[in-house]
Amino acid sequence: MKKKLKQLTPAMTFILLMGIISMFSDMTHESASGIRGAYLSLLGASAATIGFVSGLGELVGYSLRFVFGLITDKTKKYWDLTILGYGVDMLAVPALALVREDGWIWACILLIVERTGKAIKKPAKNTILSFAASSEGVGRSFAIQEALDQIGAFIGPLMLSAVMALKVGSSEYESCRFGFSLLLIPALVTLGLLFYARRKYPAPEDFEKAAEESEKFRFRPSFLLYLAAIGLFAFGFVDFSLISMHVYNNGLIQTEQVPLLYAGAMLADAAAALFFGRMYDKTGFRALTISTALSAPFALFIFGFHSLPLTVLGAALWGIGMGAQESIFKAAVSSMVPKQNRAAGYGIFECAFGFFWFLGSWLCGVLYDVSLPALIAVSAGAQALAIFFYAFSASAAKKEKAA
Repeated sequence: MKKKLKQLTPAMTFILLMGIISMFSDMTHESASGIRGAYLSLLGASAATIGFVSGLGELVGYSLRFVFGLITDKTKKYWDLTILGYGVDMLAVPALALVREDGWIWACILLIVERTGKAIKKPAKNTILSFAASSEGVGRSFAIQEALDQIGAFIGPLMLSAVMALKVGSSEYESCRFGFSLLLIPALVTLGLLFYARRKYPAPEDFEKAAEESEKFRFRPSFLLYLAAIGLFAFGFVDFSLISMHVYNNGLIQTEQVPLLYAGAMLADAAAALFFGRMYDKTGFRALTISTALSAPFALFIFGFHSLPLTVLGAALWGIGMGAQESIFKAAVSSMVPKQNRAAGYGIFECAFGFFWFLGSWLCGVLYDVSLPALIAVSAGAQALAIFFYAFSASAAKKEKAA
């Protein structure tokens, strides 16, 4: 064992440490994600409101990533912005326990604040991770990060479900509040580990050597087509808040069991990230195509049938899509954007993703009250169309290399 540990490079050690930080981070906010739809419903929010707020949170979170990506590239304050973002993100989640029973507006505000924290940290965090990943394989590195991330997203909801189940004599509202308050523990662990990582690796940019001739970032056809592809994927990728609200309102599972469904999706997420991360390093865009094709029909199984087994299957397919989003989607950006502009590149990528996720979540929230078949068609159709744009982007990238 000691021999194997000694073989770890400093870059891989850093990747693993950041993965552990993400693991505790996801114990916090992904546990909340598993029940926030049901929680908002308990507080009085409608399906359209939940869809709108979920989409708006993603829009705010992702669009601001462009701004903070530019700030990160300009200031090079990678750690400062990462820590600031984590602080806002981690503290906003347990604050949901302070919301009163009729305070769905305040809960919605806190969810948007949480997304703002993620917007501050993400470009800087993804960039410092890409520096270390440059020597370890970008697909593999981001996959390891995502797998550890989702272990936390799996364990957190399981623990939250167990804690909520113990509150048998309380109302569902009080049970949710109690669960949110306990999430302060992994939130504080996350922040403690983050300060340790900064002290141990103060200059992560040193992991990646700069190219002899620094290339300026340009909107090449391959990158624009890639943005179109991930925009279509995001448009059809329903936020889990709508899913949790659906299974809760239709009596498929009890409130305390909703986190278990999300935990299962996160388990599929982790496995998919590892599998498709390795595939990406070997086959490139083919990994994007296959993962999207697998996740595309998730809405059919969740919203098309009143069946718990099929809902579980749909949640697993949703998890595969999430695993691709958080690993190989980012690995592709690292391959397209030069080092000195990478934070801005990630910001542009995530801004486009969030804008279309907002539109899609809002539309699906409206369609939920109007026509479930239409919701299913929009979700699956948009993701299927994304596959063609992956192919267009890959073709354009080959022509650009040959030119």
